[in-house]
Amino acid sequence: MNLADINVMTKILSDNGFSFKKSLGQNFLTDKTVCPRMAESCLDENTGVIEIGPGAGILTRELCKTAKRVVAIELDERLKPVLNTTVGEFDNIKIIFGDAMKLDLKQLIAENFNDCARVCVCANLPYYITSPIIMGLLRSRLPIDTITVMVQKEAADRLCDKVGGKKAGAITVAVNYYCVATKLFDVPKTSFYPSPKVDSSVIELKISKNPPVSVKSEENFFKLTKALFAQRRKTLLNTVSNTLAIPKDTVKSALFELGLSENIRGEVLNMEQIAALSDLLFK
Repeated sequence: MNLADINVMTKILSDNGFSFKKSLGQNFLTDKTVCPRMAESCLDENTGVIEIGPGAGILTRELCKTAKRVVAIELDERLKPVLNTTVGEFDNIKIIFGDAMKLDLKQLIAENFNDCARVCVCANLPYYITSPIIMGLLRSRLPIDTITVMVQKEAADRLCDKVGGKKAGAITVAVNYYCVATKLFDVPKTSFYPSPKVDSSVIELKISKNPPVSVKSEENFFKLTKALFAQRRKTLLNTVSNTLAIPKDTVKSALFELGLSENIRGEVLNMEQIAALSDLLFK
């Protein structure tokens, strides 16, 4: 069954009375090389994998061929008959219809992957929930090794940039705190049906055993990180003082102690500088 063939896919969807919903960011892959590359990059026969948003099952089929066990979480229950058609032949898959952001994924892992050597996440994420899903997975500190996902190319460039880089944002800092991010390959918009307006990229987030920096308070570290990028055109002194209601003299003193200029912008700080500044401002 070649689900990358648009004629095959269209017939399956039509036979099951399925129509696209723009609100759910539903676009289906028509490039048959993408999903095998994604599956092979992160899985083997001893791996358990969570897929978020299987859609019509084109990636799901490749995961079932490669992984020991697959749990696919799909929000749209209209896809139930479609998935029965496309992945019903596999006996190593469990499909859960629900919201991945509301499920207890730690419990899901404990109940489904006891006989797996490792657990990973592999998914083609809807663009509109890319950041919430990724941050939710990372902050939950799930017992997973890697997260391999397809996201909007612009988001991939931001997620995989170094802290302090030109494309970096608050989410770049957060991702680098929890894992090592690598772009694996790009996927042009012509690889989808319906074709979206933007290109995509597949990235790998390899979960770190320990954060690259030590901070006294993770809550304060991320609070500062968010403030640093809240008003990118303003100096760190002004944006941190305005956003976090910290007296400018306190911010100036911390910058002086770190050897940083009062005119520096928050977006150019590296991870170590953000961590040190956080400890000084909230001590």
